[in-house]
Amino acid sequence: MERQVYDRMAELDQLHWWYRARRKVLSALIARVVKPPRNARILEVGCGTGHNLAMLDLFGTVDAIEVDPAARAMAEQRLGRPVGSAPLPDLKGVPSGGFDLIGSFDVIEHIDDDRAALAGIARCLKPGGKFVMTVPAHQWMWSAHDEVNHHRRRYSKSGLEALFKGSPLKLERIGYLNSLLFPVAMAARAAGRLTGKDDGDDTLPPAPLNAALEAVFAQEARLIGRVALPPGLSLWAVASGT
Repeated sequence: MERQVYDRMAELDQLHWWYRARRKVLSALIARVVKPPRNARILEVGCGTGHNLAMLDLFGTVDAIEVDPAARAMAEQRLGRPVGSAPLPDLKGVPSGGFDLIGSFDVIEHIDDDRAALAGIARCLKPGGKFVMTVPAHQWMWSAHDEVNHHRRRYSKSGLEALFKGSPLKLERIGYLNSLLFPVAMAARAAGRLTGKDDGDDTLPPAPLNAALEAVFAQEARLIGRVALPPGLSLWAVASGT
């Protein structure tokens, strides 16, 4: 990702509705669907500024990996210990069979060889360990946001299922998230293309709007894993190691 993306992440990850609500949704997904063992050993691959680490810490002991030096330094401050720098797909130096749960949230879409990335993650899971991931959905939603973030692709549900079929991981559950705001996002992106303002802007909205968007997105924490949400901006998947 470009330097400005990490800088904006550091500025907004505790304030912006998307980060705040997504943590609530991911926590519900892990508790309801993943169900890690008590005191699980957890690894977040591509932790960015470390904004998910406190949430993951609720489920066990957390380690993390981040390739960007500045983001890694902030993640280390938040985690209170070193964060690794081993990149996907190899995750060189990460112990084989070491983790009950590995999370990778909006990361795999950055990797040229996503199939090799899943193989690298599978190597690091304990037998029967779980992998939980999110990726952006719908290639037709491609925008300046994807360009700035150096995405290689967005995923269809069938495409993500096919990715797992060719990997050492067994896909257990898959679904959409950020579905309740999907019509708003579609309208905003269509308007941006029509007006030529598709600039990938992710600035903090005014406080009332920021709070309203967070409240709507966070409602999905009550639904995820219980009902199949309609198409949304992102896909999630839970898979197990062998």
